[in-house]
Amino acid sequence: MTDIRALAPDWWIDAVTYQVYPRSFADSDGDGTGDLPGVTARLAYLAELGVDAVWLSPFYRSPLHDAGYDVSDYRDVDPRFGTLADVDVLLARAEELGLAVVIDLVPNHTSSEHPWFQAALAAGRGSPERARYLFRDGRGKDGELPPNNWRSGFGGPGWTRVTEPDGSPGQWYLHLFDVTQPDLDWTNPEVAAEFEAVLRFWLDRGVAGFRVDVAHGLVKTPGLPDLTHTREELADLPTNAAPMWDQDGVQEIYTAWRRVLDGYGPPTRILCAEAWVTPPERMARYVRPGQMHQSFGFDFLSSPWEPRALRRVVDASLESMSAVGAPVTWVLSNHDVVRHASRLGFPQPVGPAGGIRAHDPQPDPVLGLRRARAATTLMLALPGAAYLYQGEELGLPEHTTLPDEVRDDPVWLRSGHTEAGRDGARVPLPWVADAPGFGFSPTGRTWLPQPEAYRDHAADAQSGVLGSTLELYRSLLRLRREFRLGRGELVWASTPRSTVLDLRNGDVRVVVNLGSRPVDLGPDADVLVASGPLTRNGRLPRDTAAWLRAGTSPRRPA
Repeated sequence: MTDIRALAPDWWIDAVTYQVYPRSFADSDGDGTGDLPGVTARLAYLAELGVDAVWLSPFYRSPLHDAGYDVSDYRDVDPRFGTLADVDVLLARAEELGLAVVIDLVPNHTSSEHPWFQAALAAGRGSPERARYLFRDGRGKDGELPPNNWRSGFGGPGWTRVTEPDGSPGQWYLHLFDVTQPDLDWTNPEVAAEFEAVLRFWLDRGVAGFRVDVAHGLVKTPGLPDLTHTREELADLPTNAAPMWDQDGVQEIYTAWRRVLDGYGPPTRILCAEAWVTPPERMARYVRPGQMHQSFGFDFLSSPWEPRALRRVVDASLESMSAVGAPVTWVLSNHDVVRHASRLGFPQPVGPAGGIRAHDPQPDPVLGLRRARAATTLMLALPGAAYLYQGEELGLPEHTTLPDEVRDDPVWLRSGHTEAGRDGARVPLPWVADAPGFGFSPTGRTWLPQPEAYRDHAADAQSGVLGSTLELYRSLLRLRREFRLGRGELVWASTPRSTVLDLRNGDVRVVVNLGSRPVDLGPDADVLVASGPLTRNGRLPRDTAAWLRAGTSPRRPA
């Protein structure tokens, strides 16, 4: 068991956590797939970057139909990623470097290859084995129609009919995502007991907490009624208007989990909710006292690159979380969305949420990176916690010209090849500019091809280079810790209608220029760090952000 007692009891309140997507982080054995020993070998890089914790996306046994979010064994490591012994080595090395390790937990569904689901198929209608999942009889004369009209989030119907052990057409099972990801029935006490045991298994090994996948989806409206709203109507309604999302009973599950985690502290072991929930008041319910510790601020990730919209999101996020005594958890990129260096590279205020294909309109890479650096400079100055996605510290863009024939995401497959899916954000990282596969693998193999543009973004090409995105992140994280910005309080200096976001957090003033003209920072400006170069006369260009020592105030745009 790894000892994490060196962590501060409340380390999570302002922690910056770095998401590692193991399949694409670093490959140690040359097979082209990233693995846990590869992660361990690069932990010193993350410590030098200045993060406080590492979140590992799933490494469990899995057929990898959905990149490991289809788990067949929650207590073991998939051989493609390593072994349980490799986990122990990783945790020990992280402890040496002062890094907490958070792992993914996938409680909404299992893999269809999980022993529970295989037993449910073999046991038949009405069995205790089927009661662990959401099996239902079909509608229609012979049960030939799905039990309701729910759709899969990956495209297509949300139900699949099984063949019964005697060979006859049988019941249907719910899968809100891929057909290989059957939803569990969280009204079944056996399900709850199993996941509490899984929590204890990993806590006993020394993990510092869990990021909870689809945290808003575990509880469904009793009776599984038809969805009565269109997609367009749902966009303007609270998330819980849909009977499969954000239902009130889900908090009882996390209350029980919190009791389990609290039994291991101090320091605090945490729960972080992946809950795509609106409005902010609903999201705040996940982090009330006795519930989870963090919930991703996806409204910030989704905000248009527009000053009034950004200010509204920041204010609403801080207000809703303050009401329940929780920190905001800021995020700009992850494995499910277009990287923000590309998402912000479109002329319109809101970039695409889904993937980008070669024949789609392409982002401006220069504009996108300039805005992405400014957005990160703003995010890391805000009170609360923050999550970074692997490679964003290198300024990595989305792979927008990924060949269709190599796409692996079930979104691509289930949409009938009409939606690009998320593979463009999951391309293996570039570590060494002049090495095969840019140093991802000792053989140069990569499970997805890397774009040639990644050469200029490689870690070794940026390390120690003044003005590089990697050095910007290192500076921001060092100063954030030095000035304790995550523990601070935001005070606006700009007016709500200004094109310049001007705020103060403790001893740091933050200026983000979203207008069309450079901003005069004043003759006494003491610039601590800027997301891009200032003009020759010391002004802040458009789509650029700067941290100034408090006491210096920007003037009007020049």
